[in-house]
Amino acid sequence: MDKLVFISILGMGGIGLFFACVLAAANSRLAVKENPKIEEIENALPKVNCGSCGFLNCHEYAVALAEGGQPINACKPGGEDVEKRLADILGVEAEAMVKKIAVVHCAANGTVRKKKAEYRGIKTCAAKNMLKGGDVLCDYGCLGSGDCALACPFDAVKMEDGLPLVDPVKCVACGKCISACPRGIISLEEIENCEIIYVACSSRDKGPATRKICPVGCIACGICQKVSSGAFEVNNNLAVPTYEKLKIVEKKRRDYVKMPN
Repeated sequence: MDKLVFISILGMGGIGLFFACVLAAANSRLAVKENPKIEEIENALPKVNCGSCGFLNCHEYAVALAEGGQPINACKPGGEDVEKRLADILGVEAEAMVKKIAVVHCAANGTVRKKKAEYRGIKTCAAKNMLKGGDVLCDYGCLGSGDCALACPFDAVKMEDGLPLVDPVKCVACGKCISACPRGIISLEEIENCEIIYVACSSRDKGPATRKICPVGCIACGICQKVSSGAFEVNNNLAVPTYEKLKIVEKKRRDYVKMPN
């Protein structure tokens, strides 16, 4: 009996060893060799997997870069330093990277924000927005629960008095806050010389209606359009800047703050 058990164990071990050798040989001959540049590229990336490059994670972006045809300046968190390293690895020329940051198109903080009801549900902007558009009287304004701040992987968005404030140094324009905002009032805008001009309002209501519900909202008065030589245009009751024109009339920037509340 013992001899039979021993022979069985020995036989099973032999079969296992045989198939192990077959698998090892197959793995050696049929293995797909990965481009050695992929690992080098991936090591140059910040590995935060934010998705700002348009890929699911840094590894997929590295694979796409190694295969060619992808821009080397798509990594927002890495900035110019990573772009230069990628240019050296891939043997291409680094392109100029335009600095962008997230801006919130609403200036109504908790002090001036008017509410239409008292909300007692889940404390998120997404939940508020699903319940009849939230508790804020303005249908376009910030809901103030900070979904954007929670979504930011770089701690660049802080809530202050119910309004998100973006740190221009920490912000890498990954766009996570944009996806998190149910009102769609956050955008990425170009910043130059540590300055940026944007309209901190998203209301499309007519001036008198906006004035009734928000003391800091755009009332489409058109003054910005007049003093900026057309760098601002009023479309659908909201002032909209044209950034190329703003660069030309930069000397008039101080005049833009003359809009009435």
